[in-house]
Amino acid sequence: MRLRRIALAAWQLAIGHVAVAAYAVHAAMPDVQTAASQAAMTPAAALDRLKAGNARFVSHAMAAHDWPAAITATAAGQYPFAAVLGCMDSRAPVEIVFDQGLGDVFTVRVAGNVVNADELGSLEYAVSVGAKLIVVLGHTTCGAVKGAIEKAQLGNLTGLLEKIRPAVDQAKCSDAKDDACVTKVARENVLHSMRQIRADSPYLAAALDEHKVKLVGAMYDIASGRVTFLEE
Repeated sequence: MRLRRIALAAWQLAIGHVAVAAYAVHAAMPDVQTAASQAAMTPAAALDRLKAGNARFVSHAMAAHDWPAAITATAAGQYPFAAVLGCMDSRAPVEIVFDQGLGDVFTVRVAGNVVNADELGSLEYAVSVGAKLIVVLGHTTCGAVKGAIEKAQLGNLTGLLEKIRPAVDQAKCSDAKDDACVTKVARENVLHSMRQIRADSPYLAAALDEHKVKLVGAMYDIASGRVTFLEE
């Protein structure tokens, strides 16, 4: 009996070491995008992943991120599954509101999520290296939108705000103190930027027509944290 107990204890100890080793391997290999996972990703799956991430963010159930391990895992390369053109507003950080980690998403941020040659070049690069989804992300109470409505004048910002003026005209409202008006213009501005992406980049237009990538618009509510995707 004594020998059996010793053997059992030794077996349990060995199993414990295996479990610890397995845990250590898992901890050292965080859930980051790889060439294989990026290649397997579809535009629809990429969109679902962002939706699920925002749902976790809103419900205060965000994934645990081992940032040091992710830094190590992504040091040799990156394989993002999506690219997001968002506003620079400090209250709308893309990776956080979609609960994504290092190496998951290309992020292009500029006041008012406007489109110019630099943003287009960045999005073209993202698609050329495997991103399957482009999101134009606007948000409520956008300062750039308010500035466009009021025709604010401030150095180089003046020209940037002019890019939002078509959305102001389309929304047919002109009160920057009216939250509903600002949101309406911000939504129209997202749609305007989407049209510009297709019209001004033959490369992206071709990728969209060939269904290699999907383009969607979205609005982030800074009061609730919820992202609403716009119907195409």
